Amino acid sequence: MISEFLDTLEFSLSVTGPIFVILGLGAWLRRIGMINDAFIEVGSRLVFNVTLPALLFISVSKTHLDTSANFSLIGFGIAATLLAWGASELMARAAVHAPRDRGVVVQGVFRSNMAIIGLAYCVNAYGEPGMAAASLYVGLVTIVFNILSVISLSASLHASQDVGRVLRSVAMNPLIIGIVLALPVSIAGLHLPGILIQSGEYFARMTLPLALLCTGAALDFRSLRQDPRDAVLAATGKLVAVPLLFVLGGIALGFRGMDLGILLLMSSAPSAAAGYVMVRAMGGNAALAANIIALTTVGSLFFTSGGIVVLKSLGLM
Repeated sequence: MISEFLDTLEFSLSVTGPIFVILGLGAWLRRIGMINDAFIEVGSRLVFNVTLPALLFISVSKTHLDTSANFSLIGFGIAATLLAWGASELMARAAVHAPRDRGVVVQGVFRSNMAIIGLAYCVNAYGEPGMAAASLYVGLVTIVFNILSVISLSASLHASQDVGRVLRSVAMNPLIIGIVLALPVSIAGLHLPGILIQSGEYFARMTLPLALLCTGAALDFRSLRQDPRDAVLAATGKLVAVPLLFVLGGIALGFRGMDLGILLLMSSAPSAAAGYVMVRAMGGNAALAANIIALTTVGSLFFTSGGIVVLKSLGLM
């Protein structure tokens, strides 16, 4: 019994431990001055616009959609995301005093950093099959994230957002473009030139280490000393309520093994770093958004590890 628990704990740490190390290394390198704001800015743009789309393109293009793509899992992910968004809207209206901050809290609760930390969790847990299964999930659910975030932030900030502009921003999202370009390749079973695949894989392999270094370097807990109430509220919803919704709903619908693991790992990923950029661009409370990201990034490592231990012990993951 003890040996089984230790094996489960070892597996859990193998999923979250490397991410904790790279995040910590990024924070340490920032502290000693080896990483600065310019590096974080350029590195983050490089990941979002080039290396992460390349990773998703390579992964999806090599995936046989008829056998590997689990559209029931993706459909459940979208439905659960809509439910989490609706519940967080109700919670924010009841518990967040400043109306302008409600959209920031809502986004912090339902929107996960799936493309970086979620994918890293899946790769550590399941290797290449986990990457293939999670890539299409990330792309399609990300579309929903972007639309719902604009709705919540616009409502709380009383900012009118043209529907056409929202659709254009979704259509021009590099992650969506990478997946859309890969779908015809996957469906037709095309074999891309070796030089293109090799070049793309160079970029793909750069993605997670660089993204995690930049995320760790960008963490800043100093502003939490002022008023952490709303940030803690959002973090509790993100790290406890949302994973419970996804996992319990997934169990009820019969998801097991890697599928249930992906639901846990994606839903327990921290709040998306892209949310900070959106809040800042729309004139919202950027400090609150940064606090939520910092809290959930560190907390995710522990809550995700605990979730893995529970599901593995029950034989569900």
